[in-house]
Amino acid sequence: MTAGPVRVAYERGVTTLALDAPERRNALSAGLVGALADALAACGRDDAVRAVVLTHTGTAFCAGADLRDPPDPDALVALLRRIVELPKPVVARVLGHVRAGGLGLLGACDIAVAGPEATFAFTEVRIGVAPAVISLPLLPRLDPRAVARYYLTGERFGPAQAVRAGLVTEAGEDADAVLAPILDGLRRASPQGLAATKRLLTARVLETFDRDADGLTALSARLFSSDQAREGMTAFLERRDPAWVW
Repeated sequence: MTAGPVRVAYERGVTTLALDAPERRNALSAGLVGALADALAACGRDDAVRAVVLTHTGTAFCAGADLRDPPDPDALVALLRRIVELPKPVVARVLGHVRAGGLGLLGACDIAVAGPEATFAFTEVRIGVAPAVISLPLLPRLDPRAVARYYLTGERFGPAQAVRAGLVTEAGEDADAVLAPILDGLRRASPQGLAATKRLLTARVLETFDRDADGLTALSARLFSSDQAREGMTAFLERRDPAWVW
C-alpha cells in the first residue's frame, strides 16, 4: 500500500516505509516530509509493529531538500525527532545515493545498512548553506574528524567510509543479507525491552534537540535566504558552477 510518496508494507512485526518519489530522487518535499511523519506516527501507535525499516525506490535514498518545494524547517526538525523518539527501532536500508538532508534521515535512524551502490555527500557548503538542522541527530553520533572533512568539502564518499565515520552500521555486497540477522534479532526482542533500550541510546541525541533545535533552525533559515544561497541554488538548478568556484 502507499501513503502518498511513501510506500508501506508489513511482514512479521516489521513495517517497511519506502520513500517513493523516484522521479524527484526522493527529495525532501513538504509532501514527502508530511507523509513520512504520518506513517511513522502510525507505526508508533500499532502494537503489531516491532521495528521499522526505512528504505527507498529508485536509485536515490534521498537527494536532500527539494529546492522546488522545500519543507518547513520546523517540520523537518519534527520529522527527525519523531524517528529518534519512536519507541521502536528504525533501521535504514540504503541501496542508492544519499545527499544533504537525506543524511539527516539516516542519522536519525538507530541502525543503518548500505549496499555497494550507496554514496553519500554533505553538499550544503557547495550551495552556500550549512548542514544545520540535520546536525541534530548526526553530530552526537559521528566521528568528529570524519564529519569535519565531509561537512567542509562536500565530497562524495562510499559505504566503507560511511561505516568508519559512524554514519552506517554495516555495509555489504548484499544489503538484505546484512539486514536479515538484524531484523531477526529485533523480532526476538520484547517491545518493552526495545523501547527502554532505545531511550538509553538516544538520550544524548534528544538533549541536542532540546538545546540546539531553535538555534539551528534559525541558522538554516538565515542561510537559505542569503545572496550566496540564492546563487548556489540557481547554479545547481542550472547545472553550472556557482560564482565562487575557482
